[in-house]
Amino acid sequence: MPRKKNEEEPKDTIVSLVKLLAEERDIDEEEVFQAIESGLVAAYRREFGGNKQDIKSVSAEIDRETGEIYVYKLAEVVDDVIDEANEISIEAAKELGYEDVEVGDEIEIGIDVEDLGRLAAGAAKNAINQKLRDAESDKIQKEFSGKIGEITSGTIVRKDARNVYVNIGRAEAIVKHDGQIRNNRNEHYDQDRIMKFLVMGVEEANGRPSVVLSRTDARLVTKLFELEVPEIKAGDVIIRSVAREAGSRTKVAVYSKDPDIDAKGSCVGQRGQRVQQIMNELADEKIDIVDWKEDPALFISEALQPAKVSRVDTEITTNENGEVERYAKVIVPDQQFSLAIGKSGQNVRLAARLTGFKIDIKKESDESVEASKALIDDFTVVDDEAGKEE
Repeated sequence: MPRKKNEEEPKDTIVSLVKLLAEERDIDEEEVFQAIESGLVAAYRREFGGNKQDIKSVSAEIDRETGEIYVYKLAEVVDDVIDEANEISIEAAKELGYEDVEVGDEIEIGIDVEDLGRLAAGAAKNAINQKLRDAESDKIQKEFSGKIGEITSGTIVRKDARNVYVNIGRAEAIVKHDGQIRNNRNEHYDQDRIMKFLVMGVEEANGRPSVVLSRTDARLVTKLFELEVPEIKAGDVIIRSVAREAGSRTKVAVYSKDPDIDAKGSCVGQRGQRVQQIMNELADEKIDIVDWKEDPALFISEALQPAKVSRVDTEITTNENGEVERYAKVIVPDQQFSLAIGKSGQNVRLAARLTGFKIDIKKESDESVEASKALIDDFTVVDDEAGKEE
């Protein structure tokens, strides 16, 4: 059946406007056209549907070349019209150009767009804006969902009591309370400051996707080393583990696949420039770089640096729940004890997280006393048993 189109003056500007809008929002032109067409349908239904008339089928079309707008409703051809919203007489259908039409056929009837009225035009505008927001939101979801765990740069927009808001280009992102470094006086979230963040995920906020960022996640340190150290980016040097107390101190265990490359030296850089660059980005957070060792005892000794270790005894067991427990007793010279523990226990705490072992640090003098006591206890037991035999 032929389609009867509205006799409308060409709206040449709509095509150029769509092109401009699509370019500004970085959205496909076809998506914009479809959004406008959906808006026109919604507008017509709002203006002429509902309590007034129950219109079963309405469609809209915009000519992609000329910009002409056509709105149609589907009507059934009948002998006697009862439902004016959805029926048309066979005589009226033939007058519209449907010469071979028969009763029971369905035809499209052109609707004058001007009949939509001011209220309907507003509804169309809202629908268009919503469609554009949805399309842009989908793009943000797809783009940043694939960047979780990656690093991104952004400009601080503003800050409130809970969140820091960051401009990362296409979208505004947030740094929640737990993603902010708050225990370092050198960490400032001043407006217009450019900083690096780790992408944590995408969440819905007020009907729009919000990219969640972090400055505290340990993976941020890993990504900063990947940016700063060519040997890591090339895969010659590998970061095996990271333990971090954001804003204060981080320990990084590194390993070289190439025996000719010094893993720790590569990360530190000439005159410490590479690690210093990362520390500057993290508001002067202290970073200890240690060599990863396959032997747990050697690795624990490395992890407890800068303290010097005398001996490490390790024990790996499985508890009644089937969980593996790793325990290490570390003996250090008396003068190294405070350094091994660290301020507020930080050094041993980070070393434990870096190695995966529960670490118990003892002074050499305490160990010597315990060993003497154990020897005396053993001697006493032997002496008692000998007395019983007599």
